[in-house]
Formats: sequence, structure tokens, C-alpha cells
Amino acid sequence: MMQANYLQRQAEFKARLEQQGYSAMLVLGHENIRYLSGFSGNAAYALITKNDCILITDYRYHQRAIAETSGFDVVCRDRDTESLGDCINRHLAAKSHVAFDASYITVAVWQDVEKALSNHTLAPVTGLIEQQRRVKDAWEVEQIKAAAAIADQALAETLPYFKEGVTERDLALELEYRMQKLGSEGMSFATIMLFAERTALPHGNPSSQVLKHGDFITLDFGAVVNGYRSDMTRSYILGEASDKQISIYKAVEEAQQASLALVKPGINCLALNAASQQVLDDAGYGEYAGKGLGHGLGLFLHEVPFINTLTDYTLEVGNVITIEPGIYIPGYGGVRLEDDIVVTDTGYEVLTHAPKPFII
Repeated sequence: MMQANYLQRQAEFKARLEQQGYSAMLVLGHENIRYLSGFSGNAAYALITKNDCILITDYRYHQRAIAETSGFDVVCRDRDTESLGDCINRHLAAKSHVAFDASYITVAVWQDVEKALSNHTLAPVTGLIEQQRRVKDAWEVEQIKAAAAIADQALAETLPYFKEGVTERDLALELEYRMQKLGSEGMSFATIMLFAERTALPHGNPSSQVLKHGDFITLDFGAVVNGYRSDMTRSYILGEASDKQISIYKAVEEAQQASLALVKPGINCLALNAASQQVLDDAGYGEYAGKGLGHGLGLFLHEVPFINTLTDYTLEVGNVITIEPGIYIPGYGGVRLEDDIVVTDTGYEVLTHAPKPFII
């Protein structure tokens, strides 16, 4: 099944290249390489031409690449005797018009490659593969669902540890341990676990801060299955909430529901963002709202489509996105609620199912 998927992706991408007027593309991003080939390592370069798909790696990953890839010829480059540029050059037709994945290579490495490709026309491109990746096939959705299920279960197992005296760092480690124990391939990203006034940091690092009665708690985390990531945020209060804390939580909860109510194929991301922002404005917290409502999810943690005030994108069946409104009040604290959803023919399906009890 997956072999057919990879071959279909390759054929579609070759057609995209031809439409753009390129005879080849050098793919440098590891996630983009994995999407097209199935190779899960991180020391490889892919060259896509009209007729061929070539994966260039070295002795460390050669056999693994052969086992994992579909539709690719695997080339084992001897790094001591052949430069990367020379290896690429010998697989290109004369005077090729070559696009390259400009976001995923250092200037120093590219300058070295560029010398060897001086007889070709080179063009930096961004987003070409990402545009293809924004609509997920059924297999991709299943991987994200599996990652989300691991995160749900790990949180359920960690909640009993949310007690006075525990530190942010200890809880984050407990949650990460349980995700990996349940089968996650590492973390989707560095776990965010914050207490009290530190919850006003949208992306703070766990610290030695101790949890106290009445504190805000924000945790943002995710698991990984076959390279595909989940991303979920929950916000709590330990023990007892003040009227202001309840008001903030209610505003975020209603903002998320307002945007979710609009999700369906054909809705513009600008409308989703506006619906959420309107609720936060009406509640009196608009100036403290996070910038942007959500993002696409897949092999990248953040990928197209993005949901903000700038992205004019109409949702399609198969988009997997996050909906994550937040309020962040410096010196006081904040609340964010985030769920992963997939756009369906009739609306959407929620992939993250951890309960949202505000008070624990």
C-alpha cells in the first residue's frame, strides 16, 4: 500500500516540476525526502529528474535507505573521494535547469555544491513540496491519529502527578517518558510545561518552578509515529480558580468552539482566525490574544496551511490542522487550548481526545 503511495507522490511531484519548467530538483529537507521516498534517516540528498529518483547517502545509511525507500535508486557516495556536488553532477543531464530546496541547506554547503554545478542553471525554490504535502492521504491521517492517541494516553497517566510541590521539569519528563513508553519516536517538539505567571509565555521552557494551589498550568506536547506528529495543548488550574481565571479560560474555550464551528471544505483560514479573535475581543482579552489560530500538521510540526491574519487559504478535504486560541497576560498567566483536526467531506474530525477539565 505505502509503496504505491510513494510512487504516486513521486509522479505528482515530477509533474509539478515540469509545470514549473524545471528539469530536476535537489531535495534537501529531511522531511521532504521522507515524504517522497520513505527514507527516515538524516544524512541524504534526493535528486528528482524527469525520469529518475535518486537518493544520495553514504555507508552509514546505505542499507537502511535500500530497505526503506520505494521508487528510488540509492547511491552510496564515498565522502573521502567524491564531493557532494560532483556526485549530483554525474546524475544530471547536460545543462539542466535545477531547482533546489533553498530552506534546508547552509550557505557554506551550497557554495561548495554550486561550484560543481556551474554548467547548469540553478534556481532556489521554497514550498514546492510543502504545497503537495498540505493535503494528507488516509495513511498519513492514520499516523497522526496514532500519535495523538499516544499523547492522550500519556496525559491520562500523568495527570495524577499534578500535585502541589512538583516542578515543571519533573512533570514534563514524566509526560515524555510515558509517551515514549507507549511507542512515540521521541518528542514532536520540546515539551512545554508551565505554571502560574509563566503560563503567559506561549513557548516557555520547563523550569524548576514548583506547582502551588490555585496556579495556572499550561502543557503543550506531542508524540511521533512514523515521522508524523501530534500537537496538543491543555490548560488547568490546580485546586481552585478565581473569577478572573475562569473568565480567561471560558473566553479561550468559546473562541476555539467558534472557529471549529466554521471548519469545512471551502472555508477560508482568514475566517477561522477572525471568528476566534472576535470572541476574545468581545470578552475583553483581544489585546492579549496569541498571533495566529493554528497551523498545518504532518511530518513538520508547523506546515501549510497556516491560520492567521495573512494566509489566504481555502481548506480542503485532507488538511490536518491545529486550532489553538490563547490568551497571554504578562505577569499574570495565560490559557491555551489546542486540538488537532482533519478536514472531512462534511466538516472535520477531532484527532486529540484528552478531556479538558479546567480544575484538577
